[in-house]
Amino acid sequence: MVKYNDDLKLAVVLDYLNNSLSYQQLAKKYGVVDRTQISRWVRAFKKYGIEGLARKSKKQFYTVQFKLDVLNFMKQTGASYQDTAFQFMMNNPSLIVNWNRKFLEQGLEGLQEKSKGRPSMSKNRNSKASKQEKEMSREEQLEHENELLRLEVAFLKKLKAFRENPNAFLEKSKQSSPLNSNKKDLH
Repeated sequence: MVKYNDDLKLAVVLDYLNNSLSYQQLAKKYGVVDRTQISRWVRAFKKYGIEGLARKSKKQFYTVQFKLDVLNFMKQTGASYQDTAFQFMMNNPSLIVNWNRKFLEQGLEGLQEKSKGRPSMSKNRNSKASKQEKEMSREEQLEHENELLRLEVAFLKKLKAFRENPNAFLEKSKQSSPLNSNKKDLH
């Protein structure tokens, strides 16, 4: 995946807004591989200004519940990935694409954060791990199952509330979104 710097994105968007060049012409002029990327930049700029073009400096963490809310909104309203991203104040619709794919393939487990990287190497790791698995495996399995059931119940409650009154649900989501608090701090 090609990463473009913020200055190039801004130059492309301003060129589009000030001149009568098409996305295809701008892609060719600036060497952007995909012209649809330019349309995303333009929409993000129109919606959020320069902040909509900026790459996030740190990784944003999203809860499983937030991911379910986003996917549920998209399914209920028929909104595109881009429109859904704008609704939840995200500037990366490809995240939603990944969440949707993982949810369809793996269910709720696909939406949970997984530790990345290789596990640490220690001499006693295998013996300790196998002992813990034997002692804790049944308890951990039950805790894991309980967590999945809690998430499922919460999801069904949100779905029911959304079906009963979609407008109130959307207003509540806007107010309680963790991204809103960050957005207020930026102004």
